[in-house]
Amino acid sequence: MTLNTIDAKLLQKMFLAGAKSIEVKKEYINELNVFPVPDGDTGTNMTLTIMSAAKEVSTIVNPTIEDLCKAISSGSLRGARGNSGVILSQLFRGLTKEFAEHKQINVIVMANAFQKAVETAYKAVMKPKEGTILTVARGGAERAAELANETTDLVYFGAEVIKRMEEVLARTPEMLPVLKEAGVVDSGGQGLLEIVKGAYDAMLGKNVDFTIAPATTSTSSAMKKVDVENIATADIKFGYCTEFIIMVEKEYNEKKEHEFKGYLESIGDSIVVVSDDDIIKVHVHTNDPGLAIQRALTYGSLTRMKIDNMREEHNERLIADASAQAAKNIEMAEVKKKEPRKPVGFVAVSIGEGINDIFSGLGVDYLIEGGQTMNPSTEDMLNAIDNVNADTIFILPNNSNIILAAEQAKALTEDKEIVVIPSKTVPQGITAIINYVYDKSTEENQKRMIEEMTRVKTGQVTYAVRDTNIDGKEIKQGNIMGIGDKTILSVGTDVSETTLDLIENLVDDDSELISLYYGAEVTEEDANQIADQITEKYPMVDVEVHMGGQPIYYYVLSVE
Repeated sequence: MTLNTIDAKLLQKMFLAGAKSIEVKKEYINELNVFPVPDGDTGTNMTLTIMSAAKEVSTIVNPTIEDLCKAISSGSLRGARGNSGVILSQLFRGLTKEFAEHKQINVIVMANAFQKAVETAYKAVMKPKEGTILTVARGGAERAAELANETTDLVYFGAEVIKRMEEVLARTPEMLPVLKEAGVVDSGGQGLLEIVKGAYDAMLGKNVDFTIAPATTSTSSAMKKVDVENIATADIKFGYCTEFIIMVEKEYNEKKEHEFKGYLESIGDSIVVVSDDDIIKVHVHTNDPGLAIQRALTYGSLTRMKIDNMREEHNERLIADASAQAAKNIEMAEVKKKEPRKPVGFVAVSIGEGINDIFSGLGVDYLIEGGQTMNPSTEDMLNAIDNVNADTIFILPNNSNIILAAEQAKALTEDKEIVVIPSKTVPQGITAIINYVYDKSTEENQKRMIEEMTRVKTGQVTYAVRDTNIDGKEIKQGNIMGIGDKTILSVGTDVSETTLDLIENLVDDDSELISLYYGAEVTEEDANQIADQITEKYPMVDVEVHMGGQPIYYYVLSVE
């Protein structure tokens, strides 16, 4: 088979096929993430980004290349989530700029478009890092440029470009030591390759499912309907959080413990088994708690049994959180729109009820929830900007994976001055807004806020969702991890012990204040107990305890 040109109809099929291809592989791509944290992952972010464009593309009945390019560029830019999603949207932006100038696409146009895509994406990233999606894209563009003078056949061209991208992807562990240590290739590069492969299959005429869910009416993030059932099904593989203590009555040695853990791994995840003299504390997420209980009874009697339906709790929490925040945002927005535009406003990404209250108390006008488990899109940022009635708006992303989306929203905003404070954590965001001074200029405040937040050391305590090796640490699924600003600092099986170990890694002779924000799964009593232990160990350091209410992370803390 040979093919010399691609028309609008075929381009539409190719794009939709690429979108479906990554959607099918998104969980596999998620598994390639180096950090085993339960956050919004690369596969999910790239899928949501391209699906935002695919929904627009799928509604075009009689497509022209120009119409398709507008839909692809606009849809992906607005729907971009996470760093990988933003980079993907910039690749599409560059690609479509070249495509839009032609009625049909041949090898020359395709090669030029690949080059334009890479140039656009590299410009969008302040400090491009090799061994990532950018490197894989550049490898494909370089091979495309070589082929432009060798062939007019798009079939041969496509096969060779994919081959080069696969070769570059395979080399990414040699470019980024962290990938090599974890034994994986770059997840963003893998995601891009899946999209290109899907598009290539459609070009060859292979049988591909082009069905894309119909686009919903675009609304502000406060008005978006949460598809609770789908979110719960996607995020929660095992539905019951099962905890109990075994009062050991029979032989239980290291071999028995290994066998018991192996059995629990066969029926669930998030496993923690801690032995202490004559008791064994067990935690497991499973779809059949009875199986875990039956096996546990072979070692002794059980006490303090607790079984929670996580899907039900997750649904209730999502509905409650979304409804409460939607009502608050709508009320605030409607009131503020009736007022004269004020000089300065604030938007912050938040992660829990208590954190919401703290930011609101500090003067934030609009809160976007979902920073950890679901990265907000560029459109979420634009909706927030639209709802803040101010000439200048400071955005606090509070997550390193959201900063690019905020910057993209800034670039798309014309009627307001947008200042993105590159806060990578919630404590950095809190420190930044505390240091805003109303009688200072925008430039002075921007400099002051960034300087002050960079003095803050942040720690986060969560659980591992997969086995991995990173920074010389062997991590097992279900382990508790203490994560610093750049890497994992402590690993253990107990939340309190791991939290204290993390703090020990962060505190130095200059430390004056430790702020502890406890999550939804932690009681105030437990948080205060840890605070007392911190005070006892570091009597010269002040300790503050706040209810954060964040999911996933047992504690978010700062050391200043």
